[in-house]
Amino acid sequence: MVFDPFTLIMLAVLAVLIFFMFRNSRKRQAEARNLQSKVVPGAQVMTNFGLYGTIVSIDEEENKVELEVSPGTVLVVHRQTVARVVEPSETVADDEESAAVEGEPEYGERIESTQADETTDTKKSDD
Repeated sequence: MVFDPFTLIMLAVLAVLIFFMFRNSRKRQAEARNLQSKVVPGAQVMTNFGLYGTIVSIDEEENKVELEVSPGTVLVVHRQTVARVVEPSETVADDEESAAVEGEPEYGERIESTQADETTDTKKSDD
């Protein structure tokens, strides 16, 4: 039986697809193991439905996690709903960016009324 080039190409493509399927499966399993090792009481986590909280306790037998979302409010969720562990973000402010330009308001800062009066005075004098 002689294989034509088209059949060989199709078999090669099939082999590559199977290779990538196994590779992605292993990658997902490794990420799941890594996440489960980080899920410990006291960790800040986010659930699949976007709820942030701190893990109070974990019930291994029932696959339940007690999540404190605000002081005194504890929710019980399934362990698989924990999507990721929230790492504390380190915001490093550059000296150039953090130094405000004199006279210019920061984003969201209200302009003082004296500055607004000066601009209206200059408009009136221009007329």
